[in-house]
Amino acid sequence: EFMQASWDIEEVQAEGIQHLASFVKDKSAFPYRLTCTEVITLAMKTHVDSLDLQVEGCTLLLEILSQALEQGVMMALDESVASCLLQTVRRYSENEEFLSMLCTLLMMVSASEIAAANLRKVGIIPDLLSILRRFLHNDKICFSCCAVLWSLAVSGNNADQAVLENAFPVTSAVLHKHLQNGVVAESACSALWALALQGCLMDSDYEPTAALLLDALRMNPERAVLVQNGCLALASLVRLSETAALAILLDSKGSGIELIKDEYHLHFDEPGVAEALCLLMNEMVQYDEVMLDMRSQRMEKLLSEIKLWFPFS
Repeated sequence: EFMQASWDIEEVQAEGIQHLASFVKDKSAFPYRLTCTEVITLAMKTHVDSLDLQVEGCTLLLEILSQALEQGVMMALDESVASCLLQTVRRYSENEEFLSMLCTLLMMVSASEIAAANLRKVGIIPDLLSILRRFLHNDKICFSCCAVLWSLAVSGNNADQAVLENAFPVTSAVLHKHLQNGVVAESACSALWALALQGCLMDSDYEPTAALLLDALRMNPERAVLVQNGCLALASLVRLSETAALAILLDSKGSGIELIKDEYHLHFDEPGVAEALCLLMNEMVQYDEVMLDMRSQRMEKLLSEIKLWFPFS
């Protein structure tokens, strides 16, 4: 009430946020999380030119959302909150340090399907792509933005198709730049998978993207989630074009089939990896020429192994 009575006074809002920060760790404050979030974002929206207030508000929102996620609660923030965050993104689009924090916040917000839909509705995707282009070198920003893109693309609809098509080359550039950073590569593979599911590719994208995803698998073999998401992304490409399937077989750095076999044997006890691999194989055998090559490389032996290892799946 103290904050709501004096929206226009920056000092009141800053002091209010500081007081709220001292309360939120108390369990008795849990029922008021949504109200707190709305009040904080309104203060940020009203005083968008105050970087100090933006940083304090963002820090407190991160704390509230972290606590909610720890308890398994998804906070479905409404369109006004999404609009406020977009306004802040645009006002500080060149402040790398603050954007790093803000993009982490967006990633946590987008974990909720409703909040992700609201972020899409207010038109945040072009801003995310602009941030990625400008700060391609920043691994933290790339990780967060790719995670947000994954959330937005997975729950996207046809209205987003044109803007999502612009996301594909940018996300590919992120993966290419951070191939050796497993955390960022994992996030980029997830985003590419979601974008491929939405059909956001040009014909010329299939072969280089398949090669890029194979490189990500080669460089990060120990990361089960990356292997899983990489195989799912490859499966989506293969479903769309035989070119992608042939690119896996004829990759210049070695047989993609042999690579996939190696990855499976490394993660043979991970059902997610096995399932993604089977999905990829299932897409590849839709093409006669590809299936003949897979037979010659004795893929049925590997599939039999998987069937024996996961008899009840």
